[in-house]
Amino acid sequence: MLTSVLNFAQCVAEISVLGGIEIASVALIVYYVFAKTRAPAIIASLFPNLNLSYRSSLGKFNSIGSDILITLRASNEPKPQNAVEHGIGTQNMLQLTPNAGIKPFSRIFNWGNIFPYVAQVVRSEKFDYRQVTEIVHNDVVFKHAIKQAAEQTLREQRYAKNGHRLLGRSISGDKDEEEDAKEGISYQQILRKQEQRAITILQEMGSTLNNYLLAFTSWLLYKLLPCFLSGVVTNTKQIEMLKNASNRAPDTPLIFVPLHRSHLDYIMVTFILTNNDIRSPLVAAGNNLQIPVFGSLLRGLGAFFIKRKIDPVEGKKDVLYRAALHLYLTHALKQGHNVEFFIEGGRTRTGKPCMPKGGILSVIVSAFMDGSIPDALLVPVSVNYERLVDGNFVREQKGEKKVPETFKKAISGIWKTLNSSYGLMRIDFNEPYSIRELVNSYNKIALEDGSAKLYKPAAKTLQHSQSTSSLYGTDVVCEEHRNLIESISRQVVFDCAAATSVMSTNALAFLLLTRYRNGADEQLIAAALDDLRNSLSGCKDLGFSGESSHIVAYACDLLGKGLVTRTRDENGRVFIRPVSTVESYIELGYYSNMLTPHFALSSILMTTFHALLPSTNLPDNVADHATATGVTRKKLIDTALENCLVYRYEFILNKPTQVLEQMLQHQLDDLLISGFLRRPEVDESENQASTRRFAHNLGLELDEDEIEANEYKLEAADMLFLSKETLEQQRFMCEVLAPFASTYLAVAQALQILHRSSMLESEFINFVINDLSNKVKNGSCAYAESISTDSVRNCLKLLEKWSVIEVCNQRGMRLISLNTLYEMSRDSLNTIVKKIEAVMPRFNKGHFSQETNAQ
Repeated sequence: MLTSVLNFAQCVAEISVLGGIEIASVALIVYYVFAKTRAPAIIASLFPNLNLSYRSSLGKFNSIGSDILITLRASNEPKPQNAVEHGIGTQNMLQLTPNAGIKPFSRIFNWGNIFPYVAQVVRSEKFDYRQVTEIVHNDVVFKHAIKQAAEQTLREQRYAKNGHRLLGRSISGDKDEEEDAKEGISYQQILRKQEQRAITILQEMGSTLNNYLLAFTSWLLYKLLPCFLSGVVTNTKQIEMLKNASNRAPDTPLIFVPLHRSHLDYIMVTFILTNNDIRSPLVAAGNNLQIPVFGSLLRGLGAFFIKRKIDPVEGKKDVLYRAALHLYLTHALKQGHNVEFFIEGGRTRTGKPCMPKGGILSVIVSAFMDGSIPDALLVPVSVNYERLVDGNFVREQKGEKKVPETFKKAISGIWKTLNSSYGLMRIDFNEPYSIRELVNSYNKIALEDGSAKLYKPAAKTLQHSQSTSSLYGTDVVCEEHRNLIESISRQVVFDCAAATSVMSTNALAFLLLTRYRNGADEQLIAAALDDLRNSLSGCKDLGFSGESSHIVAYACDLLGKGLVTRTRDENGRVFIRPVSTVESYIELGYYSNMLTPHFALSSILMTTFHALLPSTNLPDNVADHATATGVTRKKLIDTALENCLVYRYEFILNKPTQVLEQMLQHQLDDLLISGFLRRPEVDESENQASTRRFAHNLGLELDEDEIEANEYKLEAADMLFLSKETLEQQRFMCEVLAPFASTYLAVAQALQILHRSSMLESEFINFVINDLSNKVKNGSCAYAESISTDSVRNCLKLLEKWSVIEVCNQRGMRLISLNTLYEMSRDSLNTIVKKIEAVMPRFNKGHFSQETNAQ
């Protein structure tokens, strides 16, 4: 008895000691996380309505471990940041809990008033998210695709073994079955493998969207996002607009189409929709995100995974996978799911929108055309960050390979993110537009005679024809369909880019790269920011407000010392300059390029105007000024149109429903109003005298009627002249597209190495990047941000479009070579170089010699 009691006491003691050690270990870990992630502020925000002061109540608790964790806290203490107001008319979604609090006043005590975030996620509307994987698997069309894939595999095996003799042989018939048995090829075995592959495809693709994980993740985001974001800002009127659109047509799915900047994009869109009682969408995600733990989490939040490259072999269509993707999307729409996909395909590496990819959009439009859904509402979504959460893409822009996503990389990235500050995130939901209305409007445009748009639908009424031998909708089968998809996708990207809010870091980076590459006084930059804000007023929404000097200081702190330096001289003035390294210029270029599309047409016009001017210094008298520095409006517009074609794969300069020439005319008028250019100031008497002198030089005698006719012709010419007062602003405008022009020129000059030889595309890109790097080092290229693999690829697409180069695929490798015309003579390449040189700014023609540049 005594022995049993002693053994029991010993066990209790051991358990107590071990338990104490466990509790102490857990407490130490919790406190470490507490100290590392700045959790005191989050804990205090748990009771926002009770006005608790966490600093005094937690001060003693913090002091307990100050001796133990002094080094940890000292190295991770957040530095004080400047504050900046977000855009006017917007609200921080992290501070909004519409389903919490005492609403309505039905109870004296409402627990949601004490635990608002818990109440928010519990009381938010729950939807029936139906799973569609089983529906797709039982679809007759999918079963037919399985058989078609099996037949394709059998034909390939026969061809590989016996050559062309058996290529066209049918799989049915006794003779073929006997031959198959002899050759060890069993159609039934192949069919079973394809059926198993079909199940695997659907399992890897399918989403498991559910309300429980949405609620838990929403609560978790309410707690974690304040650790690294000062706010997630959007306009509540836009949310109401989406709710009204959804309520008006409950059977019409919403198709959210954001521009892709960060992995956080789709999570935040889902977060905002869920907490505002809007059905969360199924999100198209790349299968590179199928990493342990996080892949399952994303799948539960609505992600359905698709392969980065649908066809594993170039020129060979994966019929089964394409059928699975098409049917999954179609049945998801029929079951009432909203859908979200990134029309650019992947995240932008340059900060500006990428060219759209129409694969998923083609499936959605096909579902409408074949009657699977009555309509769909496309919702362009604009996302922007003051500081990119994903880091930067400098390595990839310099030609280095992308580091693949892994579990270790994800954990490391999350830990780093929680201990950093990224400022504001801005999300804008633009006005939805109906696919039905888009199709009708494009049909009307297509039927108009004499339509002269740069990108326009085909001149026939659009008709949809389903083809079981095609890619089940993921291919654009007819030319009309192809033009429609291209038109819609370009309009979505254009609208998203136009509606993207300008953040403080975008404005500062843009000013540093276009105006003050060598740095400037803080007050001078603040004054330039005032000018920029005035020029954007009414055109672009600003994601910040307040004094410009305060905003400049805030943006500098947010970008960090790795990109921007702030030094104070002996007089107390603060001098700001970009860090003079290639890496910092490339990263600054990412933030600056958010504004580049907005100024692209103005930059093309100003660059074209200076290219057309003669190489001479400015004369003093009006007459000489008119002859030396004048360019006709028609010549400027025509030449600018040609130069716009150079950037056809770099920027979307106009909607498909807009005429590019009219947009250039409108932009030219704005430049005239702003004083960048000027019209001639000649009175009537001087005009008549000029006409008579012109006639006298030609030995002609003109009466008054002829003089009036010639005056009309002179006015019709509408000459445009250089404005000496705004030379500095003109140079800044030319600088906007100068890095892209430098990249394109380097590509054109590098074509010489392809003379009578072909080269792997990847090797050619590396050659151009190395050439640009050397030019930046030796000073022959002034724009380090011109080192961009994306721009090199876009230029190669342009050269292929111009039939300068040919691209062929051999065993999955892309080989480029010169076209026959340019292969015959190296001199023929000089015409291409000159064509690209036309978009390069001409700073050495004497017109900027009188400029007082602040650089």
